[in-house]
Amino acid sequence: MSRFSVRDTDLRAVNSMTKYPSIPTYHTLDPRDGGLLDGTVPFTGRVSLTEKVDGTNGRIVSLPDGSYLIGSREELLHARGDLIANPALGIVDALRPIAERLPPVDGDRIVVRYLEVYGGKVTGASKHYTASRTVGARLFDVAVLDDYADLLDWPAQRLSSWREGGGQRFLDESALLATAGVEGLEIVPRLDVLEAADLPTDLDKTYQLLREYLPETRVALDGPPGRAEGIVLRSATRSAIAKARFQDYGRTLKRRGAR
Repeated sequence: MSRFSVRDTDLRAVNSMTKYPSIPTYHTLDPRDGGLLDGTVPFTGRVSLTEKVDGTNGRIVSLPDGSYLIGSREELLHARGDLIANPALGIVDALRPIAERLPPVDGDRIVVRYLEVYGGKVTGASKHYTASRTVGARLFDVAVLDDYADLLDWPAQRLSSWREGGGQRFLDESALLATAGVEGLEIVPRLDVLEAADLPTDLDKTYQLLREYLPETRVALDGPPGRAEGIVLRSATRSAIAKARFQDYGRTLKRRGAR
């Protein structure tokens, strides 16, 4: 049995090791003006395309002692049993009912479920998903930290470098889908699976792919579906991941006079 106790643990370290890492854009961002350059993230094998939902990143951190934490992308907002929760962006209200019904962690490990919380008043794009301020949450990734005990003693900078360098172990596509099915969690929509060789590399053709797959969002909560944010590309083993957003391609092609 694990000797982990949330009350005796450095929550700053837990927060850092369970944050979602930065995801690159499929085409390289130009640091000078935020436009897109011609280079792309390399993929091999089969690549899964999913809808990128325009909301806010939330996480449920299931701990070895049976407790859980709920966080935003940057900070922890609530722990199981707390009388008061940080109300930021409605994340805790959206995720607490899910956290309460999740099964306990199997073994001495930390499991992190990452969900996009959207609708309500979460972002300026909420109107594209709801006409009545309904809030939804969709699972998009799961990380399993088996060696968390060593990480708890690491300084903040080392933890950050480990996380951004791909140190977290994420479930691959098949395991992610299986987990969502067993736990009854709604996932972000799966759009297609392509061979890496069939992915477009030209800016205009990638923009065309976005419009082909997502003329509108597939996760509207009520009312007519509005504009989608974009697509996330993942290799089957999750060794490569990238995002492609409508606004990035639209802005870049407009500047190039290609629209």
